[in-house]
Amino acid sequence: MDDVRDTGYDAIVLAGGRARRLGGADKPAARVGGRSLLAHVADAVGDAGRLVVVGPARPDVPHARAVREDPPGSGPVPALRAGLAALPDATWLALLAADLPFLRPAHLAALLAAAGRTGAGAVLVDADGREQWLAGCWHAPTLRTALGAYDGASLRGLLGPLRPAPVRLPADARPPWFDCDTPEDLTRARALWPGRA
Repeated sequence: MDDVRDTGYDAIVLAGGRARRLGGADKPAARVGGRSLLAHVADAVGDAGRLVVVGPARPDVPHARAVREDPPGSGPVPALRAGLAALPDATWLALLAADLPFLRPAHLAALLAAAGRTGAGAVLVDADGREQWLAGCWHAPTLRTALGAYDGASLRGLLGPLRPAPVRLPADARPPWFDCDTPEDLTRARALWPGRA
């Protein structure tokens, strides 16, 4: 299998959801530790060759290419299609949510290493054993083939049959899979932020 460290990777961050549980707020722009959630995720993939954000253009990640799914807000599978279309020659890619404030480059390295060993992909598994489908790394040609044959709307339905390697990381007070779906999640993330006074 490929050594992803040699071939490199690109990144797709899904940042165009409706954030219903946040009252329709602009979730990727919500701030934790003085920066937007999206900026933290962009930092985690700082060594990616290219970064595509599926959602509105954002001033705090000026190096990213912004694309939109059609229609905007139509869900993660159309958003993934739009992101992949912007990276037609990608070999490996990270597929991430825009609301993961504690995701770090070391977590991406673990995912990429596992994906390279299996050949199809790897996905982060939380402390309860659940796959986090928007925290994974994938072989892009395999993903494109799967998307071409898929007419569903569920990321789990698309990605699960690819049998990705599960990546379990040591327990941490600030787990990389922690996402900010609700106002309570944001409050907790801010309280957990390192160095908080």
